[in-house]
Amino acid sequence: MQQAKRTIEAVLLLIAAVFLSLHALHLAADFPNNSPWMDWSKYTDEGWYGNAAIQHYLRGSWFVPGDFNPAVALPIWPLMEAALFHFTGVSVVAARSLAVGTFGGILIAAYFLLRRYQGGLAAAIAVLLLAVSPFCYAFTRLAIIEPLLILTTLLALLAASAVSPPGSFSLHQRLWPLILLGLLLPLMILSKTTAIFLLPSVFYLLWASCGYAWKPFARAMAIAGAIAVAIWCAYFFLLVRPHYLADYRYLFSANGYTGITLATFWQVMHDTLRDGNWMDRALYPLALALMLLAAAFLQRLWRNPLFTALALWMGGYLFFLAYHNNMQPRYYFVIAVPMTMLVALAFDSLLKGALQAGRSKRVKAINWSLAGVVGAAVVIAAVVDARQTIAFVRTPEYTFERAAQQVKHVVDSDPARSRLVLSISGNNLSLLTGLPSICDDFGTMDLEDRIAAYRPGWYVAWNDVESDKMEALTKFYTLDRVAAFPAMDDPERNLMIVYKLDPLAPTSPKPAHRRRRHTQLRASLSSQRPLVPSVP
Repeated sequence: MQQAKRTIEAVLLLIAAVFLSLHALHLAADFPNNSPWMDWSKYTDEGWYGNAAIQHYLRGSWFVPGDFNPAVALPIWPLMEAALFHFTGVSVVAARSLAVGTFGGILIAAYFLLRRYQGGLAAAIAVLLLAVSPFCYAFTRLAIIEPLLILTTLLALLAASAVSPPGSFSLHQRLWPLILLGLLLPLMILSKTTAIFLLPSVFYLLWASCGYAWKPFARAMAIAGAIAVAIWCAYFFLLVRPHYLADYRYLFSANGYTGITLATFWQVMHDTLRDGNWMDRALYPLALALMLLAAAFLQRLWRNPLFTALALWMGGYLFFLAYHNNMQPRYYFVIAVPMTMLVALAFDSLLKGALQAGRSKRVKAINWSLAGVVGAAVVIAAVVDARQTIAFVRTPEYTFERAAQQVKHVVDSDPARSRLVLSISGNNLSLLTGLPSICDDFGTMDLEDRIAAYRPGWYVAWNDVESDKMEALTKFYTLDRVAAFPAMDDPERNLMIVYKLDPLAPTSPKPAHRRRRHTQLRASLSSQRPLVPSVP
């Protein structure tokens, strides 16, 4: 029986490895068109959150004053990209290769974490389900920051799990996992600030590793916490506060809102839970049902500290989604990994309960029934998901990449004009083509001031020019539409329109007819601020 079990695990891991390798094909292709997930990150986030690395190699400086500089608060991903670009140059294929490699790290970390707490079969099932998931396929092939958040959280859970109860190891042996945990906690926060909603999961597993004893837990937290706080404070007070505080605050002010109110509470909660079906229409409701069953009469599931930690992970991030009330599919990717791990853990636990000797026939029958239902759902989900992922792999489209190259051709055809592109997708264009760009949406400068400071030569819009963008641009330029290229599938963003920005002719002041009026006008103007502020 053990030999059969090891064979099954090996087969599942081999299939997972094959599907992981499929993630590395067609890396320049679009996010799957006509998929169930209409997420704006495919137009913007790869460029935004890798912008520091992109600008470092295109302009010679990672920081663009007044533009959107999220690397000030989220430096880990752009640092990783910058290290890679040193060897590959700025490239969307290189950036997405790093994302796929990060997903590989997620599978490895999930495997060892489940193997430690439940066994090899649960670990192999979880790895297979994640590898064949079309939802994971779509979002792990984007160079966004959510996969890095998941990986750092899994590594923090592994570090916390390595801190064994007092008496089993010497203090010296327990110290290294705590030091590692102290390093990983700030890495989580500096990868994506919403990591704070995942910290209860890590702290719970640390508490379990300390034997659910408060004094050892307090000592462990003191060591890991002191290291984490020291690292974060050094970063903030030595680098951010003296030089980039405005950009640091801007990232939080731009996202520091909530759409939930007392009047909309139940509707938001409904939407938050309903949209979880994006992850998987079989596994997501199954995970919720398992947690409810565990609360009702399968309390032994909660006695597995990893089950509780995974439930806290899911609950913490669902709370963030409800608070933020901005339901984008990519946010649910942070929940998809613990959800899948929880299902695999529960299935293996039910199976072991059914096979365990000494149990009553009634208890065994319940375990067999539940294990059969969960196992059937897992098999159905794996088959359906694998077919959808294979369909995505077999039908790659390159509409965005092709449109970006056509934009570059238009810009290069007019060498007398500035090559700087203004666009909400400008950083993505830079990643795809190497064109210099600034963002027309986010930035610490008002758009008018940014335009005045950087004087772009081109504007690239999706489908039309928004009124506030038009108002800012027409103070400096006449917009001349020169090209339009179809790209991707969102009906609100499926046509990339290129405008030449022709500077307005300078207007000469009217001559004064009387000396007294001229003097009064000059005195009046001298008391006003300049229309276009200077940029340091």
